Amino acid sequence: MKKILSLTLVIALIVILFVASSFIPFRPASKNNQSKIRVMVTIPPQAEFVKKVGGERVQVTVMVPPGYNPHTYEPKPSQLKEVEKAEIYFALGSGIDFEVAWLSKLREINRKMLVVNCSEGVQMIDRDPHVWLSPRNVEIMVGHVYEGLVQVDPANEKYYRENLEAYLQELDILNREIEALFSNVTNRIFIAYHPSWGYFARDYNLTQIPIEKEGKEPTAASIAALIEQAKRLNVKVVVVSPQFNVKSAEVVAEEIGGKIVLADPLAEDYVNNLRSVALRLSEAMS
Repeated sequence: MKKILSLTLVIALIVILFVASSFIPFRPASKNNQSKIRVMVTIPPQAEFVKKVGGERVQVTVMVPPGYNPHTYEPKPSQLKEVEKAEIYFALGSGIDFEVAWLSKLREINRKMLVVNCSEGVQMIDRDPHVWLSPRNVEIMVGHVYEGLVQVDPANEKYYRENLEAYLQELDILNREIEALFSNVTNRIFIAYHPSWGYFARDYNLTQIPIEKEGKEPTAASIAALIEQAKRLNVKVVVVSPQFNVKSAEVVAEEIGGKIVLADPLAEDYVNNLRSVALRLSEAMS
């Protein structure tokens, strides 16, 4: 009788342990005694993309820090030292000036580093490098982040896949929220000092008119022509970014009696930032 009772208790204990273990959340396997994957990215929004997918398994270094212009920035020696230790570089791959000037040099510094083109499969617009300002494009880009992480750390594929799926849901919600914000906007044209917002405009059926063209400061004649065009089209919104001189944008806004909307295309807090930009822009255009 005692033997039967003991056997029953053992079986019950095994069942309890099995059930309890099924509720323990998945934790990534340690790649190398708690070491993290050293990852390089070009701009701050990519840091969010990698952290969302890589979670606690990644250590991310941004080559073009917040507040700097990726069209003109040159890396510091301390950043090049980080490249030497990196396992992956997630390149934008869209032709942004920093990568055109530096990516081949960074490859030479660390030939073992995996370089992933995150824009592969993205439909480009006239060589516009600002691909990340479309949530739909970012869905493609974070897929490449997942693939790159799995390539160097296949043991944690399940962890990365679950993180990817969760972030794709965030991006889908963001996309639907922005669509709703612009659904009742009638005049769908805005002016932008630097033409960063072409993909955003495409996704939400807007039209961007740039002040700066091909990276060149506008002339007095081009500003006058733009003001005339804006008045003709009844455009009342001018978008400016903190990385650029906004003086010309202020002149245009004053002449057309318009509003200035501050929109940072390079904020790391990608989802919240783009939602905030869409809210301010849609309100100004309504």
